[in-house]
Amino acid sequence: MEPATPVTPLYGGVPFRATAMQVVVCVLAAWTVGQAAGQAGVGRIEGHVRVIPPPAGAVPSGVYPSRRVSKPPPKASEIANVIVFLKDPPKRAELPAMRATITQKDEAFVPRVVAITKGSTIDFPNTDPFFHNVFSLSKGANFDLGRYPKGESRDRRFPNPGLVKVYCHIHSHMTAAIMVFDHPFFRIPGADGSFALDDVPAGNYQISAWHERIGESSSTIKVEAGRTARIEFELPMEADR
Repeated sequence: MEPATPVTPLYGGVPFRATAMQVVVCVLAAWTVGQAAGQAGVGRIEGHVRVIPPPAGAVPSGVYPSRRVSKPPPKASEIANVIVFLKDPPKRAELPAMRATITQKDEAFVPRVVAITKGSTIDFPNTDPFFHNVFSLSKGANFDLGRYPKGESRDRRFPNPGLVKVYCHIHSHMTAAIMVFDHPFFRIPGADGSFALDDVPAGNYQISAWHERIGESSSTIKVEAGRTARIEFELPMEADR
């Protein structure tokens, strides 16, 4: 008969007695559970985006020349026009809807770039002392909210993933970009260019940094359970010609 070995339980302070074989079985079971948890675990992605300015001038807008009648708003950092996201990550059965706002202010959409999950809603309030309009001819969201005056707001739900470009019929220089995702692994970087994606399932991914006018830069990244993967992006602007 095998000698009994005293073992202290995980919870509680009263020891019980188990055979050496039982101890080995328990250790192997714990190791197996740990291995399974690691394989099915999640990690974190941290990174930084740097937008490299051109030698002179701004990024060309790609829209009609401005016929602005009001004072232009202060220029926002180009980092605010960047979205970092994973391409084709595992889908989730339930995806929380969001509520965002794009304000019509000083003949501009503020902010110019918004990232949301599918099924989310965006409000479009008008704060200018004249009429505005919000419309899109994008494949996943073809709509027209009509013209409405200062103090009014209209909204639109976005059920389909993809890029939605928004314009104003009255002011041709006004444009905004809405990126709709069918997963939660996306971020607009902070003012310093830093970003983080949490609870990313372990695996190999394509990760992209997209700017509304510069375009998209992609790279591969490996996410390991319980660890942090790091990546840097540089998005060069072209000088206005």
